[in-house]
Amino acid sequence: MTAPAPAPAKIPLDALHRRLGARMVPFAGYEMPLHYPPGIVAEHLHTREKAGLFDISHMGQAILAGAGATRLLETLCPADLIELAPERNRYTQLLNEAGGVLDDLMVTRLPGRDERLFLVVNAATKAVDFALLQEKLPQLSLHVQKTRAMLALQGPRAVDALQALLPGVEELGFMEWQAFDYEGAGFYVTRSGYTGEDGFEISLPESKAEGFALRLLENPDVAPIGLGARDSLRLEAGLCLYGHDLDPGIDPVEAGLSFSIGKRRRIEGGFPGFERIRDALQNGPPRRRVGLLPQGKAPIREGAFLLDAGGAEVGSITSGGFSPSLSRPIAMGYVARGAATTGNALHADLRGRLVELSVVPLPFVPHRYVRH
Repeated sequence: MTAPAPAPAKIPLDALHRRLGARMVPFAGYEMPLHYPPGIVAEHLHTREKAGLFDISHMGQAILAGAGATRLLETLCPADLIELAPERNRYTQLLNEAGGVLDDLMVTRLPGRDERLFLVVNAATKAVDFALLQEKLPQLSLHVQKTRAMLALQGPRAVDALQALLPGVEELGFMEWQAFDYEGAGFYVTRSGYTGEDGFEISLPESKAEGFALRLLENPDVAPIGLGARDSLRLEAGLCLYGHDLDPGIDPVEAGLSFSIGKRRRIEGGFPGFERIRDALQNGPPRRRVGLLPQGKAPIREGAFLLDAGGAEVGSITSGGFSPSLSRPIAMGYVARGAATTGNALHADLRGRLVELSVVPLPFVPHRYVRH
């Protein structure tokens, strides 16, 4: 007899989401808001035009600390972390021995004499990530932040809304971090996000989460946004979703994430899968993640096979949906190197019907990050 699956856990703002009318769905082991009464398209466009408030408390947060923490974490990741300045944030990946991505994560070097790294990892993989870090880096301490929530405020008016409550956030540049005091509590703010818009990610104590979210929502430019719009925003921005566009069989180069591999690391190596990744950097990977514009109005979903003009299978879709900003379907997928040229025409097998797609550069909607 199979044991029943455990019930999804509740995030700290669960009651608030329900009061706001959210449709709650299971996601990565939690009950999360999919959308609110205005709907996914309205929430998406509101974020592009004003400011969207996302609850991302399901993400994993931890502080990795100890002598040599940056150098030791480099044995698992391809980023240059030794040169990461205090109060700076960097995107990287945990890799397996074949160079495949076990998870993608954000790393912040915290200020102070001791080496401390603030890590934010994906919800579905956080237990495995933390177990891996403890197994591979036993000389370091890992403090999982179980009592902290996390909010993201994204959009062109996010800075105005947030600086009204946390003066000074407007001084942060892209991928910069700073601690703020709010009603006697420590808030960690990074100018980053996953929508392609200017915005912030805010780690805060659970006890302060609802009150702070309500203060933000008093601003008429701020609206609550669910998982549905978060996915369409990141797809328009050409950003990978772990478990879809990234998995243990995909390396960072073919995923289009070469920018995250430090120049020094490309020469010195010292991370899992270095030989594969060096070869891909020097000679090009055998397949690449590309943007795809399907013809017609029907979105092409994950898993659809991609065919060349001769009918040969050359790849598959990993993310696909409708773009509210462009009013048309968009998609991302992996295709063989020879089929990855911009403008190349492919076909997707949509339940036995062939739909034409063209290969296009990413992102679909330009990023609007603020770089001081």
